[in-house]
Amino acid sequence: MRQNLIGNTGVRVTEASFGCASIGNLYRPATDAQVDEVLQCAWDAGIRYFDTAPHYGRGLSEMRLGRFLTRYPRDEYVISTKVGRVLSPGSAMVEADGFVDPLPNAVRYDYSGDGIEASLEHSFGLLNTNYADIVYVHDIGECTHGQDNSAHMEAFLGSGYERLVRLKEQGKIRAFGLGVNENQICLDVMDHGPIDVILLAGRLTLLDRSAEQELTAKCRALGTSLVLGGVFNSGILATGPVEGATYDYVPASPEVIEQVKNLQTRAEVLGLQLATAALHFAKRHELAASVLLGTASARSLQRNLTALDGPTPDEFDSHFRRGF
Repeated sequence: MRQNLIGNTGVRVTEASFGCASIGNLYRPATDAQVDEVLQCAWDAGIRYFDTAPHYGRGLSEMRLGRFLTRYPRDEYVISTKVGRVLSPGSAMVEADGFVDPLPNAVRYDYSGDGIEASLEHSFGLLNTNYADIVYVHDIGECTHGQDNSAHMEAFLGSGYERLVRLKEQGKIRAFGLGVNENQICLDVMDHGPIDVILLAGRLTLLDRSAEQELTAKCRALGTSLVLGGVFNSGILATGPVEGATYDYVPASPEVIEQVKNLQTRAEVLGLQLATAALHFAKRHELAASVLLGTASARSLQRNLTALDGPTPDEFDSHFRRGF
């Protein structure tokens, strides 16, 4: 599988990557056997970049991924994890933040330098590693924190950013950036200092191209790579404009349904399924170092990989670059 460079670092990631939220039991439990099967499917397909986070099952995803990757030499794969949430021993629970049967950990937000380092040390233990290839500052921004975000930004810009710079210099991390689903916070942080990469969820897709208003130009100018997540916008670009389709994790509005109907018709004109068009739109973007695929099902992963590997009609870019 082709590999792409992250920013101006020496980190190379496969053009398709595996997102590990689902193996943290997102919305539904996955057995250890199912997790092993889907991770092995990803590896056998050539994926060597795996993205996880403490948030995913309060450490469960990191633990499962770390256990699987002990089969392979550390220099044969790339791991990204995230900071901003610090885990500590807590009590057992049935569900937390959409994750079923998470590990019994409590969580607090902390974007300060000390909080970032504490989060990373805990992640290193679960992942059976002493360094991370990429670290994303997770969910900083008003979308997650509302009015509280100013305090989190103060903590991050006050000490968190410089701590990441120092950790990179020390070799404990090889690249860092943001893992978010909003554009403005990326612009704000990039005004403070350079970042290597952004894991951008849902803002540069076949349906939502809001990142093209300002963010992509800034990434080009500063040499910042993108890892594209949420390429189906939480479902609707996979299911199509069916009843109950979701956009950004809520029922799609009539306006969005009409936009997706238009996109589906365009895809069919090219002989493509809508989901395939969504995958290829992400893969073909000039700034996209990798397209993140997340599922606990080996069958679903293989279906998406097959679609991603298929040919793209010559007129694809011009066909989908036109407005709705």
